[in-house]
Amino acid sequence: QVQLVESEGGLVQPGGSLTLSCAASETMFVMAWYRQAPGNEREFVASSFRFGGTSYADSVKGRFTISRDNVLNTVYLQMNSLKSEDTAIYYCHARRENNIDYWGKGTLVTVSS
Repeated sequence: QVQLVESEGGLVQPGGSLTLSCAASETMFVMAWYRQAPGNEREFVASSFRFGGTSYADSVKGRFTISRDNVLNTVYLQMNSLKSEDTAIYYCHARRENNIDYWGKGTLVTVSS
């Protein structure tokens, strides 16, 4: 069973920065971040493919950067210029080449003054 271990989120002031990490117990084809704000459905944030290539939601382009360490099987999400609307539970997602999906437990990021 693949395990995804996410770093702790936290409380950040508007305009601040925070980096999340997610370590997988084995190599995954796609690693990504999703988020779910109170009262909303889970939404895509960013993804990183094992052999290169990234994708971002329009709402985070230019502010968030996803990166990946294939040796450590870890994906990072650098979040800059955080806004109150970025407040959500952030979930790590990983997919094997056979399209089996795995999810982390989620970590809360709160953007507030």
